[in-house]
Amino acid sequence: MVGSRIVDKLDKVTRQYAGQGPATDGGASDRDTGSPRMERPMTTATRTDRPGRVIAILEEEFEDFQTEATEFLAQNREADDFTKFRLRQGVYGQRQPDRQMMRVKLPFGGTTSEQLEAFAVIAEDFAPLGKGHLTTREAVQLHHLPLADTHDIMQILGASGLSTREACGNTVRNVTGDAWAGIRDDEPFDVTPYAGAFVRYFVRSDLTQLLPRKFKVAFSGSDEDAALTQIHDIGFIPEIREVDGVPTKGFKMVTGGGLSIMARHAVVLREWVSVDDYLLVSEAVLRIFDAADELRKNIAKARLKFLVHRVGEEEFRRMVDEELAKDWAQGRDASPDPLLFLDDEEAEAPQAPANPDQPTNADRSAFEEWSRTAVRAQKQAGYSAIEVKVPEGDLNPEQFRGLAALLREHGSGRARTTPWQNIVLRWIPDGSVYTVWKGLVEL
Repeated sequence: MVGSRIVDKLDKVTRQYAGQGPATDGGASDRDTGSPRMERPMTTATRTDRPGRVIAILEEEFEDFQTEATEFLAQNREADDFTKFRLRQGVYGQRQPDRQMMRVKLPFGGTTSEQLEAFAVIAEDFAPLGKGHLTTREAVQLHHLPLADTHDIMQILGASGLSTREACGNTVRNVTGDAWAGIRDDEPFDVTPYAGAFVRYFVRSDLTQLLPRKFKVAFSGSDEDAALTQIHDIGFIPEIREVDGVPTKGFKMVTGGGLSIMARHAVVLREWVSVDDYLLVSEAVLRIFDAADELRKNIAKARLKFLVHRVGEEEFRRMVDEELAKDWAQGRDASPDPLLFLDDEEAEAPQAPANPDQPTNADRSAFEEWSRTAVRAQKQAGYSAIEVKVPEGDLNPEQFRGLAALLREHGSGRARTTPWQNIVLRWIPDGSVYTVWKGLVEL
């Protein structure tokens, strides 16, 4: 059971959400057998999403996990069966006896001050090493956790809108994104809502629970490709084209990339696919991948890139076209509109300080040198984004809380992690950049 000290910590994290229970799937249902279950919020016209809450938090999953973990510890569950179950819940076994790593999804790398505080609580009260780890896929990992504590940790994470669902295992892993999406001046449009829709479309889907191998997806914000789409199973790069004289949002879509054994650059699947169709095309790719039973014979060669390499680019494109001609895709409304992640960061951006701090003679040189590489002007006049370098991706509780305080006091309360294991503080008024720098130096 959760001790009184942990209950106090949980209360501290959840207090700001008083009267706002955890999200549910809103009555979402399978569209047809084997099709992804869509986590549908309200219609686009009537809703704004709560910051950082992309994946629906289902309390019953926490209880199911506690039941299964208790039965496993009592030796009433087969190890192989429990392993598959816990991996889908983001719990990964370590070599050390009874120690687990939990991987927390941050869709498109997005996080909030409240979530950083939740990580501080867990790192402080549960993690023996007293730290959390930012990964190269924009998630957060917590190591050396006793299996008996994982249920309580899930509750703390869920209270702040964080989910471990399908963060491990042969599933669609954390969907990564461009840390500067929505604020960069060279983007055709903000890909954030569409990355969120992708997450909601495929999470908890029957189709994505037992894939041949893990499946990685990335959304870049521009041709700069800051999300590294070329090394992903599916990657999206935004582009606006005229369709019947109307400017239309869409993506260049690439597939079959990956590192590790037989590293491969992704190949172009579609030079352009409209935002109304990108989920449908993605589902076709996943259906082909799931049905490729030959990949399941060798786990070391079970990624999508091996299939694309074996059949060739042209044949794989033909396979996708053939899949889209099947009955499941006919008449399917795969519009992302009901699933878009809509978070108006600008509405909560702070005003410029009336009397901003100014660098002193003693620290001006250090501040200006740091600014040259860490500070990037946003396309919104008067605001900057600050990339905070996190050595080895590790943050201790004090650093988690310090970053949360800086975000709350000087930004919109949102941040993004990066593939370089750093964290980007967004919507910082230009007049507050020096103050934030001083705060970072203290951390």
